[in-house]
Amino acid sequence: MRDSDTAVDSWQQDGGRTVKELRVGLVGAGTIAGAHLPAWHALGAQVSAFSLEGAAELTDRHGGSVVTSFEELMERCDVIDVCTPTPVHRHYAEAALLAGRDVVAEKPLARTGDDAVLLARVAAETGRHLYPAHVVRFFPAYATMAEAVRAGRIGRPAVLRLTRTSAFPMWREWFADPAQSGGVVMDLMIHDLDIARWVAGDVTDVYATLAQGEEDGLPIAMAHAVLTHAGGAISHVRGVWGAPSTTFSTSFHVAGDGGVLTYDSRDARALTLDVGTGSGGGRLPDISLGESPYLTQLREFAGAIAGGPVPRVSAADGVAAVELALAALTSIETGDSVRLPAAGGGAR
Repeated sequence: MRDSDTAVDSWQQDGGRTVKELRVGLVGAGTIAGAHLPAWHALGAQVSAFSLEGAAELTDRHGGSVVTSFEELMERCDVIDVCTPTPVHRHYAEAALLAGRDVVAEKPLARTGDDAVLLARVAAETGRHLYPAHVVRFFPAYATMAEAVRAGRIGRPAVLRLTRTSAFPMWREWFADPAQSGGVVMDLMIHDLDIARWVAGDVTDVYATLAQGEEDGLPIAMAHAVLTHAGGAISHVRGVWGAPSTTFSTSFHVAGDGGVLTYDSRDARALTLDVGTGSGGGRLPDISLGESPYLTQLREFAGAIAGGPVPRVSAADGVAAVELALAALTSIETGDSVRLPAAGGGAR
């Protein structure tokens, strides 16, 4: 019997609400680890943390125990949650999979396409779960939008516009190094590249531009990518790293042949639906006051690991998102559109 078999029993007994016996090893102690740790605790998991720095401070704030090595972490845990800087995602995730542990990995799944593909292959070969933490799929507005598109509320998607804006991440030096982080495209825009593919299907071509500069002596960057989907839709994805005073915001505008869905985080109104019938499309339910998307995400991952339903994001989705970001970076470097290899399937 595997250690996680007890988690399966707990999941079934609790009706999918908690996974009380799941032992989680958290790698990293940065901002995102501070979002994952309380979510794991809310699910009833036992959490141990390992980081080269900051683990004690993290567990002091959110609970859990600290271990002094990655090897000790794997001895204690069934699931490894990789919340490290991007350059070492592959190192920790691959080691955990080969040791027979299931893995949750922060986005991007890896810094390179080869590493992302390798992780997905190792997971398949070892029979372990590997879930990339594309948390925007779990944000209420985006989840509701995807459900509405699938339900045919706007007809066939034709044009998508997605934006994401934040302050330039000065709090860690590696963010500002494109070789390590992939810059604004790989670190920030990858969320919306994933959403575009999730909603409108596989992508055949990517064209992207990047503008960089300074404001008050500090770096800023803005990237724009145009995705051509196999089904005919076109997505415009924009990501901005602005000045320190920049307020974080996101938006989307999804137009189909039967209506339009719009959302802007700066607008107090709910996600809106305009079906153009003259009868008033109204608003989709405002569910923004629900639980943390990080909790929703980890509940879904934990449930799948414990024998529950397949989650809405897979290792293959993580690989595809990395490949889209890399295609955008290649387009920026060359000035040309990048053609992607043929891929099966449609909207995820």
